[in-house]
Amino acid sequence: MNANDLRAISVLDAHGQAELVRKREVPPTAPVDAAIARIEEMDPGVNAVSHRAFGHAREAAATVDRNAPMAGVPYLLKASMEYPGFPLVSGSRSRLTAVGRRKFPFVRRMDEAGLVPCGMSCMPEFGLMGTSEALLYGPTRNPCQPDRGSGGSSGGAAVAVATAMVPFATASDGGGSIRIPAAHCGIIGFKPGRGWNLRARGPSLVDDLLTSDALYGRSMRDTIWAAQFLRAQPPGATRPERELRIALYPIGLDGLPPAPDVAAALTKAGALCEALGHHVEPSQPPLDGAAIRRAFETLWVHAAGEVFDRTPEPAKALLEPWTLGLAALRETVNPETLAEALSCSDAMHRDLERFWRRFDMVLSPVASDTAPPLGQLAPDRPFEALWADHFRHVNYTQLQNIGGFPAISLPLFRCDQGLPVGAMFWTARGGDDALLGLGLMLEEAVGWTDRKVQIPRPEA
Repeated sequence: MNANDLRAISVLDAHGQAELVRKREVPPTAPVDAAIARIEEMDPGVNAVSHRAFGHAREAAATVDRNAPMAGVPYLLKASMEYPGFPLVSGSRSRLTAVGRRKFPFVRRMDEAGLVPCGMSCMPEFGLMGTSEALLYGPTRNPCQPDRGSGGSSGGAAVAVATAMVPFATASDGGGSIRIPAAHCGIIGFKPGRGWNLRARGPSLVDDLLTSDALYGRSMRDTIWAAQFLRAQPPGATRPERELRIALYPIGLDGLPPAPDVAAALTKAGALCEALGHHVEPSQPPLDGAAIRRAFETLWVHAAGEVFDRTPEPAKALLEPWTLGLAALRETVNPETLAEALSCSDAMHRDLERFWRRFDMVLSPVASDTAPPLGQLAPDRPFEALWADHFRHVNYTQLQNIGGFPAISLPLFRCDQGLPVGAMFWTARGGDDALLGLGLMLEEAVGWTDRKVQIPRPEA
């Protein structure tokens, strides 16, 4: 196949690529060849791919079962996702020799679908930062403006999907790590509710409480398929059966509003929902934002402390300043504070019980601003200043992780400077399918799948 043929395949979504293989219009290796060509062309401008497994991908594609639902479709694994024979670096200089040995149910299910891993994406060290500027890899650049960040921690994955290097990439979300990069790069970011998806990693106190896994995609049909195929329960309806009651709430956990560009995009998102027949009303969920923020910060430093404890003594010096600073704060957390943080989820459900009788979901920003300039959230900045800037930026997404609520970031609009602005919808536990259905309706209204795939422009 020539370069134009491969380029035409690469810009298709996963369903489009799988259909070509299923109908025998292209050999089963063609989507992987298209991904390899696209990565080699695009990645130098954005730095999204941390490991290239092209030989593995070609061999796997050549023997794939054509009857599998996504036969031959390539994807990237996040650098923290374990896959036998692939690096298990998690964005850290302290893990350079780590290699994956196991397949957890999430990965086994992707194998069953005929999906083919062709590499791994860049991420911040251990996913502890809302931007992907690991000292190991260097910054992952936003494809819309290369001097801006891509979000974190699934930044490389979001950039790879936004630029059509691959139609799918694994992403995980412990505090916004699916939704923030999706919002900054202009793709869909679905965070399942707690207990929705198959197990993707080994047990961990903080991970099991906070983290959900998913596949990034550019289309809702890909997103819905992945969400249902990788879930632990049978699928439900994915179309709203009636008018939805949506609460519009633009205030972050710190009690502050977002930047004007984000506020304007949120207003437009609410107006679009109204035009589609839904009821949108400004309303504040009855939640204690300060308490939720304290709980999340407590659990976040506890997670960093667990990373520090698992790092062999000689390698501790290779941990980034941000990780070391968080781990040091863990020492200030007493058992009572940790217990209070762990109980915050139950308190949120009690506080919202009456609210959910009045509203079906909430519309809010994904982050306090558009993608920040590279360096603003770099992990080697002075810790106190970085702490303030980081938690100001990632100020809307942690509450869904604490509560285990499903949420989705949708690429509805862009600001005047051309940067994407995500709109986040979230709802009570068990409402995942309702979010997916609304996403499908909004995609049909906005037509973001008709937008030209973003081509990164290397820095001058």
